[in-house]
Amino acid sequence: MNLSTEFRRLRDLDWGELDIKESGGWPFLLQLICCVLVLGLTFAGMYWYLAAPKAEELKQARQQEEQLLRDFRSKAAQAANLPALREQVEELDGRLATLVAMLPGGPEIPSLIDDISETAIDNQLTIDFIRLRSPVTQEFYVERPFDIRVRGDYHRIGSFIAGVADLPRIVTQHDFELKPTDSSRLELSMLARTYSYQPPEASPEEEGSQ
Repeated sequence: MNLSTEFRRLRDLDWGELDIKESGGWPFLLQLICCVLVLGLTFAGMYWYLAAPKAEELKQARQQEEQLLRDFRSKAAQAANLPALREQVEELDGRLATLVAMLPGGPEIPSLIDDISETAIDNQLTIDFIRLRSPVTQEFYVERPFDIRVRGDYHRIGSFIAGVADLPRIVTQHDFELKPTDSSRLELSMLARTYSYQPPEASPEEEGSQ
């Protein structure tokens, strides 16, 4: 085969007269080019229809593998920290139990008012009234406000306020009003609040599982 002759035949070829039925008589270089194109299109089609979906599946499998590895590392770290987390939960439960024990229940409110009255008497104060208001229900507790008004000298009133704050049950003090009386003494009016713990209500699903 003379390459120069084939190049000349290819160059002198009238492309408009080419007929696929006469491809056997085409110049060798043209036949070679057509064969390469056909093979290239065939391989491209095979890759598109066969290899490309497999490549996409492989890519997704690798992504899933990476996600599973991340999940495994996360769960392994949580498992390693589980004893410390349990210890923290137990400590928090202990603190919560201590705080709940400091919150008086409904039946203990009269006893708490007696303690406040005794604190006032110990400080030689005159008690005008200790009057309960209506309780206010919140999500996890019941707020129990009451008004207090006592009379006495400045230092004894200060000792009374400190004594109420030091009671074993939690009592918060608000809205202080201090004014003189006709007998050269002071009158203290304030709003005090104590709280009762109210456990959250169980959901219907939780009740059904019990």
